Amino acid sequence: MLRWRLLLGTTLVALLAALCWIDHTVGPRGAWVWWPLAAAAAWLASGEMLWLLADSDSKPVPWVVYAGNQLIVAANWAGQSNAAVPSGLDGLAWPAAALAIGVVLAFLGEMRRYRGPGGVTRRLASAVFSLVYVGLLLSFVVQLRFLGTSARGLLALVSLVIVVKMCDTGAYTVGRLIGRHKLAPKLSPGKTIEGVAGGLAFGCLGAWLAFGLLAPAMGLSASRPGQVWGWLLFGLIVGAVGIVGDLAESLLKRDLGRKDSSAWMPGFGGVLDVLDSILLGAPAAYLCWTSGLVGL
Repeated sequence: MLRWRLLLGTTLVALLAALCWIDHTVGPRGAWVWWPLAAAAAWLASGEMLWLLADSDSKPVPWVVYAGNQLIVAANWAGQSNAAVPSGLDGLAWPAAALAIGVVLAFLGEMRRYRGPGGVTRRLASAVFSLVYVGLLLSFVVQLRFLGTSARGLLALVSLVIVVKMCDTGAYTVGRLIGRHKLAPKLSPGKTIEGVAGGLAFGCLGAWLAFGLLAPAMGLSASRPGQVWGWLLFGLIVGAVGIVGDLAESLLKRDLGRKDSSAWMPGFGGVLDVLDSILLGAPAAYLCWTSGLVGL
């Protein structure tokens, strides 16, 4: 299992590094290289959501979840061919509109298979939740790439991944070494309070690596003195919300009686098991960037 985990982990890191290099080399249009990866992640995550819900009476119409999430993710690239740069939350207008279309599709899907009272509201709720949890939250990840200049957007995206995954690594390592006090034993027995503290410390380290070392290498620098405190706060906020994201998926799996979101990635589980902390951490990272907290 450890060998597979190392192999898959190395492959994923290599893939992300290659996409970052291509993106940075291409320049302003580099954001388009992320579309295939985002579409694939949305498709696989949609399938895992349907699998998690398969044995419940709340399983939504499959094509609604697949088509809706693809539409929401694709909507992030709408209008990106022009020179306009979205400001604030403007970039989320297209994904929000696509989500509204997805809700309409969910109603149409339930109307088509309606045979009598019972279960419709639960299935609609599951469909909308699947669209929000996968499509809309993934849109925040994509929108980070569209913030400001090409280099700034790429750094925004990379900073999220670095902080969240450093936090995951720190929480696992410190928890295994000195973890004694359980954080949420009924949701995730392996997580400890000591692990969370270590994870947040690693998240702050990841923020410093992203903004203090990687940013200058990309031609970016802090906009005001003492910005390192903003970087550390970014690491704490995004790391903490990422931990909540990990627990959130554990909550779903426990409630639905599943150990992993899938079994096709040995050592990792499924796509949702890899993305859980990123999905919830992305809105926090997006707000930190748009509010000017990181000062880049």
